Amino acid sequence: MSLNKTYDYIVIGAGSAGCVLANRLSENPDDSVLLLEAGNKDRNPWIHVPIGYFKTMHNPKTDWCYMTEPDPGINGRQLQWPRGKVLGGSSSLNGLLYVRGQKEDYDDWAELGNKGWSYDEILPYFKKSENQERGADKYHGVGGPLAVSNIRIRREICDKFIDAAEQVGIPRNKDSNGETQEGVGYFQLTINQNGTRCSTAVGFLRPALKRPNLDAATKAQVHRIVFEGTRAVGLDVEINGEMTHIRCNKEIVLSAGAINSPQLLMLSGVGDRNELEKHGISIVKDMPGVGKNLQDHLQIRTIYKVNKPITLNDEVNNPIRKMMMGIEYALFRTGPLTMAASQVCIFTKTDKNMVRPDIQYHLQPLSADKPADGTHRFSAFTASVCQLRPTSTGHIELKSPNPLDYPAIHPNYLATEEDQKTAIESIKVTRRIVNAPALAPLIQEEHEPGVQHQTDAELLEYARNRATTIYHPTGTCKMGQDDMAVVDDRLRVHGLEGLRVADASIMPVIVSGNTNAPTIMIAEKCSDMIKEDAKSPSVQSVTAV
Repeated sequence: MSLNKTYDYIVIGAGSAGCVLANRLSENPDDSVLLLEAGNKDRNPWIHVPIGYFKTMHNPKTDWCYMTEPDPGINGRQLQWPRGKVLGGSSSLNGLLYVRGQKEDYDDWAELGNKGWSYDEILPYFKKSENQERGADKYHGVGGPLAVSNIRIRREICDKFIDAAEQVGIPRNKDSNGETQEGVGYFQLTINQNGTRCSTAVGFLRPALKRPNLDAATKAQVHRIVFEGTRAVGLDVEINGEMTHIRCNKEIVLSAGAINSPQLLMLSGVGDRNELEKHGISIVKDMPGVGKNLQDHLQIRTIYKVNKPITLNDEVNNPIRKMMMGIEYALFRTGPLTMAASQVCIFTKTDKNMVRPDIQYHLQPLSADKPADGTHRFSAFTASVCQLRPTSTGHIELKSPNPLDYPAIHPNYLATEEDQKTAIESIKVTRRIVNAPALAPLIQEEHEPGVQHQTDAELLEYARNRATTIYHPTGTCKMGQDDMAVVDDRLRVHGLEGLRVADASIMPVIVSGNTNAPTIMIAEKCSDMIKEDAKSPSVQSVTAV
């Protein structure tokens, strides 16, 4: 496909946000839209099988395969940070969990001075995207591009875990995306009715590609955004190994994610002057907040061996049962291959006096060191717990001015006493659930952390040695009005024209839950703001901090 030299709108990154923006911006046939993706097309069949994240994460054909820098908070360990490098981005290889976060998350964003971002104002965008299997109500919509469905398989160990959670005082909740988040229940998933993954490439992009005013290019690595004065006017991009320059008439939208978006801004001369000068990059806008405010959910996995063969480990490790799993999925689109990264969710408090939940559980009826390694040889389940709103923040910085070099990722996990305390208390909550009457008879032993870890110091040390990312990097181009903000509440980059950021990087504070659904919402809202501003050119005035 040959591309034009000029487009009205250019979207960088065909991920959870970019595919949404490409769809919505191309709804106007008078606007030409270009979507650029550094990765390949989403033709790998494992992308579309729900449990296929075992095959696509940590695979360089679909994953950027980022690695963090040694982190003092986790005893100098480096963590793999999977990020989708394919059409659909991380929505093509994530765990398929549909979670919006808490009402208070968005009200807090608004209270920070971000007009239009309160829960009541963003709820219509969640509903707009959604094709909810349970039907429409006050909190959910139908007819949208994103399929949201119930789990397709139930496990005895999951039901027992829910019963145990209820026995220790955690209420049942059939809809953690509804009136209240707190409680225990089953996740909903971004899975189509035919049992395949509904990535944003599938749900939003494929239907839109039929439009003559939308072009999409893969293997397109943007090297820099080109400015004339303070206006973004085009891109230098490498497509299939050839450099080309593409002009933009109206706006460029950066939707490359919490790692790539700040990296590309810095490569283009937008960032902390002191950092950019170290790499010989000409300054377009001195903006110290670019790459700062990095936040992520650190998960602490606890693994429990069970005394009867009721986990997925048992099926995967049996050749005949494993074959039958494949046959069942091929014929009926049911069975274990429709299983997401987790089945049971819990949102609860480490302290009953708290106003709202501060931790989240992902229960998996299996156990593994990491997805790409396959399951353990013994029967076991995993209860992963993460702090919802960590107070530790990290940063991303350039290693070089070469756009093909990965940036340095500094998560700065467990840097605050509050985060350390939450890590300790969350393991104690796990043990209370596991020791409840509904679950205790099934437990053979605590495999991790193990009964040898009892004191607060021992539990914290376990977290430092074994905790890992749950793949939710956010915040590195944060929205706000303070000196460290990168974009305003209409997602325009402060002090510049013709450039917005729309992805998880704009979150001023990480949401209390998984980040895919909120990222889609951000893109939905951004597309409406772009359309509104196009009708009122005076609104597009350069903002400054």
